[in-house]
Amino acid sequence: MKTDRRVFCFSILIMLCSAALLPARGGRDGDENLVRDENVVEEVAAVQITGIVRLVGNAPFSQILISGSGRQWYVVEEEMNKLYDLQHRTVTVEGEETVIELTFANGTSAGTRRYLRNIRIINIEEYTGP
Repeated sequence: MKTDRRVFCFSILIMLCSAALLPARGGRDGDENLVRDENVVEEVAAVQITGIVRLVGNAPFSQILISGSGRQWYVVEEEMNKLYDLQHRTVTVEGEETVIELTFANGTSAGTRRYLRNIRIINIEEYTGP
C-alpha cells in the first residue's frame, strides 16, 4: 500500500513539474499575433521644430520629448543629454525625424510615435517660470 501511494505521489510530482516547464499559450497567442510594437512608417526626414522640452516617464525609463504644433517628438537616448537641462523651456531645433507605427499584440493600431535624432539647437527662449 505504501509503495502505491509513493508511486502515485511521485507521478503527481512529475506531472506538476512538467506542466510548470511548458510555455503557457492562450487562445490569442500564435505567430500571427506576435507583438509587433514598432514599424517604420516614414523614412528619416529633416525637420525644424519649435516646442517645449519635457521629461516624461519614471526612472530609469525617463524620456525627453519636445511638444509643439499638436505633436510630440521623442528624443533618442543618445541625444537626451543635449536637452536635459532645457526642461520646461521653449526651443527651436533641427534634426532628423523618424515616424514609427505602434501596434498592439493583436495587430490593431496603437498610433504613431515620432523620434528625433541628430539634434542641433537653433534657439532657446528665455525661461519666465510657471
